[in-house]
Amino acid sequence: MSSKPRIVLSSDHAAIDLRQAIAAHVKGLGHEVHDIGPTTTESTHYPKHGAAAAQMIADGDADLGIIVCGTGQGIMMAANKVKGIRCGVCSDTFSAKMIRAHNDANMLALGARVLGEGLALEIVEAFVDTAFEGGRHGTRVDMIKALEE
Repeated sequence: MSSKPRIVLSSDHAAIDLRQAIAAHVKGLGHEVHDIGPTTTESTHYPKHGAAAAQMIADGDADLGIIVCGTGQGIMMAANKVKGIRCGVCSDTFSAKMIRAHNDANMLALGARVLGEGLALEIVEAFVDTAFEGGRHGTRVDMIKALEE
């Protein structure tokens, strides 16, 4: 991964405002951002949005993903069904750092109905600014990857 990862963003209708705030913030940090929507508040289904963002990472079109729905839980579950994706829901900066440093997570899920914008942006920064530590953690990530086979 380059020093500034390419980041894909997606959400359901409940999280458009937070996703757009995240997109602006991440662009301001100098990252290439692919915001794949949706763009209207018409009711939509989070599984297709989580899977679409995850597929971009699986295909090599993005390095990291940030996905948002009401709680972050449903969209995370959908993303994790795509082979090669390791996505976690975070509501604090420590967890966001640890899923990158220890689990080599390539996606972060957030809950728009759980977090305020300020904390969400801090969590996003912690996630995108943290590198995977490798070492013994690499062995464990390899074990997770083996479960997909």
